[in-house]
Amino acid sequence: MTDTTMTVRTPWHLWVVGIISLLWNGFGAFDFINTTTRGEAYMREMKFDQAMIDYFIAMPNWMYVPWILGVWGAVLGSILLLLRNKLALPVFALSLLGAVVSLIYGQFINPPPLAPEMAAMKWMPYVITAIAVFLLWYAWSMRKKGVLR
Repeated sequence: MTDTTMTVRTPWHLWVVGIISLLWNGFGAFDFINTTTRGEAYMREMKFDQAMIDYFIAMPNWMYVPWILGVWGAVLGSILLLLRNKLALPVFALSLLGAVVSLIYGQFINPPPLAPEMAAMKWMPYVITAIAVFLLWYAWSMRKKGVLR
């Protein structure tokens, strides 16, 4: 009996994308943990003004669902990508869903009161969403090539 399955080599870029993704999303997890556990003290260390702190404190409870999906989905997706696990694809899809809902809420439904020195932060939800789109596409292409199993 012969084995007809073909072994697909792991491309070098999977390790680069996976490690950079895990570092990027690991910072998101660090920020989530500190924002939710240390609250105002952490936000002050991050140089948030009082209006921004009040904005986060008043965030509706339902917004934790997309935030959790976005952050922890991205961390788990990065780990699954490094493990070459095909579940990276649906996990990154959930992460993108969380990022898109967060973007819609923060940009169109209830924009944060950004101080002039934090104006560049207006673009961060778009950057986060673009990275989530890239990671979903990358996982899809690696799954299609048989790298993720």
